[in-house]
Amino acid sequence: MPALLLLLLVLLPLSLQADTLIIPIGEQGNAAALPPLPQLGESKRAVLERFGLADEEHPPVGRPPISRWDYREFSVYFEHDHVINSVRHHQPRYLESLKEQP
Repeated sequence: MPALLLLLLVLLPLSLQADTLIIPIGEQGNAAALPPLPQLGESKRAVLERFGLADEEHPPVGRPPISRWDYREFSVYFEHDHVINSVRHHQPRYLESLKEQP
């Protein structure tokens, strides 16, 4: 019994120590050079006029109905007919370095 207690006392500080690993998300290119994304509250019609037809439109799902339009570089999420979120697609950095090579 005392050996088990001694083992726990020795291992307890080891289990309480932890490092914080911070992984930066990183920028996906120059944000100033990228076209602005659709903004919260914009209508489907405004998005359609500004960005044209989406490459793919996903039908509404759930309640309230959430639909998604996928463009080449970003996706737009709608609740009913208004934007609730816009996200850029991940662009791997190795592709950027390949583009820069002659």
